[in-house]
Amino acid sequence: MNEKQQKRVKLLIDRYPMLGIVEKEIEEVFDILKNCYKRGGKLLIGGNGGSAADAEHIVGELMKGFKSQRTIASDMQEKLCNVDKDMGRVLADDLQGALPAIALGNHLALNSAFANDVDGDQVYAQQVWGYGKKEDVLWAISTSGNACNIKYAIVTAKAKGMTVVGLTGKDGGYLGEKADVSIIVPESETYLVQELHLPIYHCLCLMLEDEFF
Repeated sequence: MNEKQQKRVKLLIDRYPMLGIVEKEIEEVFDILKNCYKRGGKLLIGGNGGSAADAEHIVGELMKGFKSQRTIASDMQEKLCNVDKDMGRVLADDLQGALPAIALGNHLALNSAFANDVDGDQVYAQQVWGYGKKEDVLWAISTSGNACNIKYAIVTAKAKGMTVVGLTGKDGGYLGEKADVSIIVPESETYLVQELHLPIYHCLCLMLEDEFF
């Protein structure tokens, strides 16, 4: 981590001292996510309920500017203008650098069809099977670590050679056991776990933005 990223983590721990026990895991997850993007991979992010909303939130922070402007490279600006002078100029000015990430809960037709035709608990596994590549990372979010659809997704990701990182609580459950690295926050009540997840993933998204933009 560079100095700016170290300050991000320090600020997080200063604001939420109880997260000091997972500081090492936060840094390890950052390294995994950073290396995923450096090798051309993407994130597949999944959770249920509030954790599904967190997955969408993370995608929103990664796929567009968070704190930085993220102006696209000049050669890409030129290519856009070469396709269409007027619209290309608008796009060149407005498009922002993106870190590829997909929230698994957002595909209504696919998810409902697979749930109806096969098994709702395996919907995320089917998406990991279809989207996932060896260079990708599955970012699984479960307050208990034992959500059935998350467990199936983990097994599928591991079989495809993907790295799995977790954001969980309580004792970590299956996710804490099977993920390559899991951030297990020191809370057991669902809403309290989720309240600690948000500042952690905000910190990670800011650190990634620092790294690439």
